[in-house]
Amino acid sequence: MRAIGLMSGTSMDGVDVALLDTDGETVTGFGPTGYRAYSEDERSLLRAALKEGALLTDRTARTPLLAKAEDLVTRAHAEAVELFLDRNGLARSDVAVVGFHGQTVLHRPELKLTVQIGDGLALRQRLGIPVVHDLRQADVAAGGQGAPLVPVFHRALADAAGLPRPLAVVNIGGVANITFIDADGGLLAFDTGPGNALLDDWMAERTGTAVDAGGATAARGRPDETILAWLLVHPYFARRPPKSLDRNAFAHRIVGNVATEDGAATLAAFTARSIARGADFLKAPPALWVVCGGGAKNPTLLGLLAQATGAEVKTGEDVGWSSDFLEAQAFAFLAVRSMKSLPLTYPSTTGVPAPMTGGILAV
Repeated sequence: MRAIGLMSGTSMDGVDVALLDTDGETVTGFGPTGYRAYSEDERSLLRAALKEGALLTDRTARTPLLAKAEDLVTRAHAEAVELFLDRNGLARSDVAVVGFHGQTVLHRPELKLTVQIGDGLALRQRLGIPVVHDLRQADVAAGGQGAPLVPVFHRALADAAGLPRPLAVVNIGGVANITFIDADGGLLAFDTGPGNALLDDWMAERTGTAVDAGGATAARGRPDETILAWLLVHPYFARRPPKSLDRNAFAHRIVGNVATEDGAATLAAFTARSIARGADFLKAPPALWVVCGGGAKNPTLLGLLAQATGAEVKTGEDVGWSSDFLEAQAFAFLAVRSMKSLPLTYPSTTGVPAPMTGGILAV
């Protein structure tokens, strides 16, 4: 089955598009990928929506600002698919389903609240292709964390690539999450802590550019070990998984009034060490750590992770995967699983009481 997956992550930089051939259990082929960037005005609206979303107590409520942001998200995703199809000479009839994650503006599973703005039905009506959307809600409503959703896809990729076990697959987006695959194929997955969000916010405030390109700024700084020791005693890191984290659970200003380079170095080290702490919950240490997402482009961060884990660290590209588009591919995979009523989440990945199907199909 040919599926398109869409992802707009917590970094809010744009919409990733990926085509995948899959039966929902194995991956039989990778298709082209695409990207539709958000303009700075669009990012500003989404950042405002993130702040407003934090006040929601009803996941269906939409203030005027949130409604405007939801229209933007839906339109941007539609434009991303239309451009992708045109550039790759694909007809809409060539695609069986679109997996639409939307833009997270609130994730509070302890309150059974998770909100991803984006209108799945409107997207389906514009594209003329079935759309699977709202993939987290069923898990959260049943008592799960609603995240991470990609472990079943990580396992399918690892099986196809013949990677060693135990294996750790780390996605470093705004929040970092990890999938541990044991020798028998068992899964353990959870959010480890901050990913790129704190460093991006720090760089935006200090330099006006919301990224530490290549980790160059952090590489020139020195981590503040006192601050790091204080950060890493936060109770989240000792809490047993499954667990998940909202992007706003930590703020970049926690590093204090230090030099830009030292703040960047401290936040990068915080991300790396909190990821490494995830291995505390394993029976056996991973033979290999594979890093995907935006963090895979940061050699300083990769070096800090290798130092913190004492293990081999590779990027998704090193093992033949697409770090940039893995999450979009995952939502294509999950959309097909949803259509076939196969589980998306498990007790060991989100804490849901039993394996859970999910997603709403708009046809």
